[in-house]
Amino acid sequence: MTTNTAERTLILQQNQQHRSKCLVYTRVMGYHRPVESFNIGKKGEHRQRTHFSERHA
Repeated sequence: MTTNTAERTLILQQNQQHRSKCLVYTRVMGYHRPVESFNIGKKGEHRQRTHFSERHA
């Protein structure tokens, strides 16, 4: 393990109590749903989607 990786692991362990779960929503059939509520097939489909980010002018 490199020093950089060891340091990052230590920082993550020290800050564990400050972390919170992040819910990811996606638009399905005209409304938004949390990805964690998807069944196995839909989660796999969601992972295969191509994501993009808009360039700001």
